[in-house]
Amino acid sequence: MSAGASFQTNNIRTLGELAAWQAVPTEAVLEPDRPIIDPHHHLREGPAGRYHLPELAEDLAGGHDVRATVFVDSQSGYRTEGRDLLRPVGETELVGRWLAEAPAGDRFVPCAGIVGTLDLLHGAEAREGLLAHMEAGNGRFRGVRDPLVWDASDINYGPRRPAADRMSDPRFRAGFAQLAPLGLTFDAWVFHHQIPLLTDLARSFPDTVVVLDHIGAPLGVGPYANRRAEVFAAWRLALLELSRCPNVVVKLGGLGMLFFGFDFHLRPAPPSSAELAVAWRPYIELCIDAFGPARCMFESNFPVDKQSCSYTTLWNAFKRIVAGCSPAEKQALFFGTANRVYRLGLAED
Repeated sequence: MSAGASFQTNNIRTLGELAAWQAVPTEAVLEPDRPIIDPHHHLREGPAGRYHLPELAEDLAGGHDVRATVFVDSQSGYRTEGRDLLRPVGETELVGRWLAEAPAGDRFVPCAGIVGTLDLLHGAEAREGLLAHMEAGNGRFRGVRDPLVWDASDINYGPRRPAADRMSDPRFRAGFAQLAPLGLTFDAWVFHHQIPLLTDLARSFPDTVVVLDHIGAPLGVGPYANRRAEVFAAWRLALLELSRCPNVVVKLGGLGMLFFGFDFHLRPAPPSSAELAVAWRPYIELCIDAFGPARCMFESNFPVDKQSCSYTTLWNAFKRIVAGCSPAEKQALFFGTANRVYRLGLAED
């Protein structure tokens, strides 16, 4: 893709096409006994296909010891009637219905935590929506992800198009202020050039736990294509400043999204975990160095990252990248940080 070219996400492979592309001998699972919490996945239906709990279970069947997951807002199941404030609560209700239909596992807890969405521009009224989510979540609701991701180019980053200054809007901040009193977290999905705005927001609300999704997404497509070193340098400076906010943690993942511009999806066969580790290592190592393992957690971001690799290969790549870390550091990165931040209460063995 040439610099300045338009990047459109509506041309991605369907889940059926991805299954055929990934129908190759699966890698052996590295460190199969390492317990994992996957703190970021979606469940959805749409043009790309269905990804519900059975499809998630198929991906998890590869052999990694995933003990629990956290569901994150997928723009599915919203109420079609009633006040706009409460319509996203329908998704939390939907996840609850799916869980009621799912067979219970011996050691696996799907959607142990739920991160929904709510329009925080409702200001102080957002509290009502948060309380409705908490009731619908039956003890699993942990926080919200309000859309923040924005870019001035024609990159297609989805149907939700927030204003560039959303994080600075007094109405948004009034809504944001409702999170900490209820013990709720905020997942931030932003592009790399928006990190300074997020840093200001995190500093303004030091009692609110802010989770930076997908390492802050240093872009590699559209006008950012062929500018990897330049973008990395800008992302690095912004990330280091953000790391000075003790209330911020970071999710290590999302690099399989097409936004990053690695183009693994264009290959005739999927990449190996060794190839992914080479490409992703500089980004993940910088995050761990800046935030420390206790403020970092690996994530799958499935099925979105399925565009680049299988679930088994993705976790193998993560394990390769941190092979030199201590057992305590690995425990934090793969399990402990997610368990603490999302208050899952799972036993660490």
